[in-house]
Amino acid sequence: MSSSTTARSDELIFFVNGRKIIEKNADPERMLLSYLRKRLHLTGTKYGCGTGGCGACTVMISTYEPFSKKIQHCSANACLIPICCLYGAAVTTVEGIGSVKSRIHPVQERIAKCHGSQCGFCTPGMVMSIYALLRNHPEPTMEQISEALAGNLCRCTGYRPIIDACKTFCKDLDCCKIRENENCCLDLKENLLLSEKGKEICTKLFATDEFQPWDSTQELIFPPKLLLMAKEQRKRTLVFYGERTTWISPVSLKELLELKAKYPKAPLVVGNTSVGPEIKCKGVFHPVIISPIRVLELNFLNFTSNGLTLGAACSLSLVKDILTSTVSEIPEEKTKVFRALLQQLKTLGGQQIRNIASLGGNIIKQHTTSDLNPILAVSNSLLNLASLAGGTRQISLNEHFSSGFGKAILKPEEILVSLSIPYSKTGEFVAAFRQAQRRENALSIVNAGMRLILDPGTDIIMDFGIFYGNVASTTVCAKKSCQALIGRCWNEQMLEEACKLLLEEVSIPGSAPGGKVEYKRTLIVSFFFKFYLEVLQGLKLMYPHRYCDTIEKRKSIPDVFHNKIPQSSQIYQAVDPEQLSQDPVGRPLMHLAGIKHATGEAIYCDDIRAVEEELFLAIVTSSRPHAKIISIDLSDALKLPGVIDVITVQDIPGTNEFCCINEPESVFANHKVICVGQIICAVVADTDVHAKRAAVKVKITYEALEPVILTIEEAIKNNSFYDPERKLEQGNVDEAFETVDQILEGEIHIGGQEHFYMETQSVLVVPKGEDKEMDVYVSSQHPTFTQELVASVLNVPSSRIMCHVKRVGGGFGGKVTKPAILAAVTAVAANKTGRVVRCILDRGDDMLITGGRHPFLGKYRVGFMNDGRIMALDVRYYSNGGCTADESIVIMETALLRMDNAYMIPNLRCWGKVCKTNLPSNTAFRGFGFPQSALVTESWITDVAIKTGLSPEKIREINMYKKGNQTHYKQDLDPNNLVKCWNECMEKSSYYIRKTAVDKFNKQNYWKKKGIAIIPLKYSIGFEAMFLNQAAALVHIYMDGSVLVTHGGVELGQGIHTKIMQVASRELKIPTSFIHICETSTVTVPNTRPTAASIGTDINGMAVKNACQTLLKRLQPIMDKNPEGTWKDWVTGAFRQSISLSATGFFRGYDTNMNWDKGEGRPFEYFVYGAACSEVEIDCLTGDHKNIRTDIIMDVGCSLNPAVDIGQIEGAFVQGLGLYTMEELKYSPEGVLYTRGPDQYKIPAVCDIPEQFSVSLLSSSQNPNAIYSSKAVGEPALFLGCSVFFAIKDAVAAARQERGITGTFTFHSPSTAERIRMACVDQFTKMIPWDEPESYVPWAVPVDQSLLSQQIPQEQERFQYAMDPQTDLKRVLSAATPPNTLIIFPEGQERSSLKQEQVCQTLLTLWAGVCDMGPAHGLDE
Repeated sequence: MSSSTTARSDELIFFVNGRKIIEKNADPERMLLSYLRKRLHLTGTKYGCGTGGCGACTVMISTYEPFSKKIQHCSANACLIPICCLYGAAVTTVEGIGSVKSRIHPVQERIAKCHGSQCGFCTPGMVMSIYALLRNHPEPTMEQISEALAGNLCRCTGYRPIIDACKTFCKDLDCCKIRENENCCLDLKENLLLSEKGKEICTKLFATDEFQPWDSTQELIFPPKLLLMAKEQRKRTLVFYGERTTWISPVSLKELLELKAKYPKAPLVVGNTSVGPEIKCKGVFHPVIISPIRVLELNFLNFTSNGLTLGAACSLSLVKDILTSTVSEIPEEKTKVFRALLQQLKTLGGQQIRNIASLGGNIIKQHTTSDLNPILAVSNSLLNLASLAGGTRQISLNEHFSSGFGKAILKPEEILVSLSIPYSKTGEFVAAFRQAQRRENALSIVNAGMRLILDPGTDIIMDFGIFYGNVASTTVCAKKSCQALIGRCWNEQMLEEACKLLLEEVSIPGSAPGGKVEYKRTLIVSFFFKFYLEVLQGLKLMYPHRYCDTIEKRKSIPDVFHNKIPQSSQIYQAVDPEQLSQDPVGRPLMHLAGIKHATGEAIYCDDIRAVEEELFLAIVTSSRPHAKIISIDLSDALKLPGVIDVITVQDIPGTNEFCCINEPESVFANHKVICVGQIICAVVADTDVHAKRAAVKVKITYEALEPVILTIEEAIKNNSFYDPERKLEQGNVDEAFETVDQILEGEIHIGGQEHFYMETQSVLVVPKGEDKEMDVYVSSQHPTFTQELVASVLNVPSSRIMCHVKRVGGGFGGKVTKPAILAAVTAVAANKTGRVVRCILDRGDDMLITGGRHPFLGKYRVGFMNDGRIMALDVRYYSNGGCTADESIVIMETALLRMDNAYMIPNLRCWGKVCKTNLPSNTAFRGFGFPQSALVTESWITDVAIKTGLSPEKIREINMYKKGNQTHYKQDLDPNNLVKCWNECMEKSSYYIRKTAVDKFNKQNYWKKKGIAIIPLKYSIGFEAMFLNQAAALVHIYMDGSVLVTHGGVELGQGIHTKIMQVASRELKIPTSFIHICETSTVTVPNTRPTAASIGTDINGMAVKNACQTLLKRLQPIMDKNPEGTWKDWVTGAFRQSISLSATGFFRGYDTNMNWDKGEGRPFEYFVYGAACSEVEIDCLTGDHKNIRTDIIMDVGCSLNPAVDIGQIEGAFVQGLGLYTMEELKYSPEGVLYTRGPDQYKIPAVCDIPEQFSVSLLSSSQNPNAIYSSKAVGEPALFLGCSVFFAIKDAVAAARQERGITGTFTFHSPSTAERIRMACVDQFTKMIPWDEPESYVPWAVPVDQSLLSQQIPQEQERFQYAMDPQTDLKRVLSAATPPNTLIIFPEGQERSSLKQEQVCQTLLTLWAGVCDMGPAHGLDE
């Protein structure tokens, strides 16, 4: 059936926020998110990703369930819900629960007042997730809170304040229930308070007594009309005809079978969690969709004597609830399959996904990543099928179905009616395993289900089954291996043979999709070993004496890490008691727009209401990394409905070229393309849907060009760099290397990072109709650059282009230069059509086009004394700049200037080169090169510690800046606060006590390890170029006494408007309620500098202060004459005396400079200091880790707003945690970005923040260089996330040491589960096959790495077992092992290093001899 223009759709009836909606032309392809935003103009629900991965679009869906005869409330992703499935449902959005115009809801109030909102874009989704939880559980537990928030992402806050807001609804909100080392979170807080005795400090950022009470009985009721519809009306099949697709919703199984017989290719859609993303991301089209959501026969549960039968349309949340109830009521021996399923369900998707995804859909789609299918298959669960012609039948979900034959077994006209899950039997062992990039809401890298039955009273295998997921295109059954083991005893001989059999049978090719091949192979045997230990543990319980010794040998079985709601503390200095009560400076004020964020009433670019005849723009990008454009065929695109025009480079009336710094770049690709994702042209249509459909119809013919350069190594090989190369040097490096005791060489790679701001790139261009004027509404950190580029492409003066930025939904540097390019394209379209044009990038396109943080390669040579003093350093940095220069050179310069971090190196030489590659151009990102270059520094610091036998913290203290030192570019600094932060962090974290406890834990546990690390921070503030530090402001006082403040800074979520309001309030001596801060606009403040480098408040605050002082000076005579008057009296008096009530303010900027020819200057105004201590635990068998505790001390001067500053510190830290431990960008060998959304690219979620999280602001800190002695805070703390990285490395080192592997080792960033597992070398990593690099084409290329460092065979690890430490051979091998090379010489012997070619030849020669040594030398141990 195709859509028909003559057939009439049924009326779609549902409710939104208590309002009845009757949609007579429901389009099956329209999602609820689009309907809410475009049709109902409810813009509080945000677009974040479109695939259900971020939670920004969360709403609550309420339905009457005939099966239970109850009203069900559930959170759901509006971006995945077709409106056609909402018949009879009630939708509640963030606007429906509260508004600033009426009454805000307690959830909204508490999120805002607990400072749980920064940019605010994710806040409505957070609010609705919590609201839906409270509707079901008015007094939720901590575990329920954790589950409710698992499907929501936030890039700004670090989650802590959001969790604090949630805790206020809990009964038991005070204690973490963790008592380790006889301490819990309450003890921690008490200790902190005691340690600050005598000082005026505060530990609360909000007052709970200000909150309105939460009364669950006062909420919106389910609409009575819907209840009547559900109970009384005769149900009938509904049909909705769309532009291309027909939606059919039957009400009985008979009708469903008839429809499936008629349309066998039509998908059955319940939750749309599989079909929806396929349609959106893969372009799959279905003329007919059948929705069985109203078929009661698919929604049931039934207990039988054999097990549990569940309807195929049951949601995963319902299944989870049923299983949870069942395992608590039935004997444990019967529920082992249920428990294994529960374990997987707890982490499968977020709550919103589980609420709508169906059990049957999860099975039938046969996704290899399904966490449920391996368990269902191994337990011999039964599928109950039905068809119109064939009736009913039952098949086993076994290896034939799960391994891909299911599509052949299942007839096209058949449907899955239900699933029967059997009870487990006495003596049966069942277990589930999974490992993912993130513990929650992430697809598995590998998952498994295992089931074992032993001969009663023995350990002889009677029946055995193993299924693996995501190791092939389908779920894999290890049938041959299991059959070969039947009859064997469950012992170590069996274990060894089983691992070999599994690796042979479950073969993963080197080019397998998803990559991580060696890691997946290791997980195959690691999971089995875990199962082996679990079975032994079970046998020990059954037969305590028989298995006691065996278990002792295999001690410390790593449990699955369970998420716990973090406990936290925040400490800051109280304001002076003599400070005026109305003076807000230094007080933890709520974000100025916090309430509006929480109610959804804060307006972002795409929330601006559409106007008549508005057009939508969709970009067309290159699919080749380096090619000549032969032709562009627009004919098919122009034929499609709604298409107005296609915009190309020929439509630009001005110039296509521009410069970010000094290298030319292009708006549109012209003649050739230089990366995948480069903009070639753009389609303009009447709707965004029509524009996107047409964009894929544009046909571009290419001619490939050479070379295609993707990696840093390829750029080095092809000498492909941007000029200039930068270098800094102090002391005599070469001479110093001649006098040191030891020399260490090595390299480390730091991967790139996606900004993942929650609001994608957005622009709205409005032609004014005369004088070529245009209003440009844009989500940008740099409106002036946008203004200049739009003016340039249109060939008009900048004064005709008015840029407006109300607020930005997160930027982090990604919205400095990139929005201007998108705005220029959109402006050309608006200029050509004469109509308003809107362009909102999809998440995938945004990630593809805009670039991110630069991947770095650092190569170092360090000379040091045996007492830990570092005397010489020679380090080279290479960054992957991408296809254009953007800001890459300046980023590299900053990386060199900040690379020293907290250490004085007397003889230092650092070089920096930016690689020119065929990847999308990388750009500014929070930290601006420092997080990469300083990680290199901290890496060789830890390696020096290993080589000297001293602790890393000792090496750091020895080499830390001392009074009187200068930086390597000869700028003075006072390290007093650096030392204070370090010492205070040591004390508050109880570092040495915990280090001892970590060592004790590691001695007692073999397969799990803990690590702890403490890292100092010195971060320089300001732009190197003085003109970039200037700022201006405009302040108006109106007749009623109200004040309007505008300035050049953009509100990105960092709270700049809140702090500026505090500045104006103090200077004008009026309450903050009198002050309003409007948008940032080039109309009111011209020639603004980018809101970046953490100095937005510093410089704009000074400009506003200047303007306010001017106004106050004008008012002073009137105030003196009428000291008893009010503010309004004085303002009125001034007006009547013709005194201007408007003033501009200006701040000239910091006196910064840098002479790169001399390698010296004063490029920064001041320094921010800090320190962080983090503790982690790792699972040595899977590479998983949990963040146990983090303590941060930050020097922020005299904080203008402690709540904002602490929020910035926490948010930056968590973003850094993502950079260093989990976020990975993956590119194909053709330069195509794989990781183009939250499904593939994982940023930290609630489950990733430390279980104990403490932030303290250094007290009694002054900074005369910035406003009111404050300091910048936005960027510095990001680097402290590396304390987790080094804690992980510490844990890995402990594991390696216990396995006999000592010395330094290479550990690249991010420290993903894959890298952790593969670094914990053991018998399992050694037994897996390793492919020769030349024998396959890898699925992904490591754009941050040189190719040599990928090709480290396992034998190099085994060298360390074979060699006598005293032999020359050992020294040579140590020197040769890339990328860490240690050269040790006897006293007096000349020091030198081996060239790479010599190293490779030496390794080949020596290995031939080493292989002959045999087991006697430990090669097989």
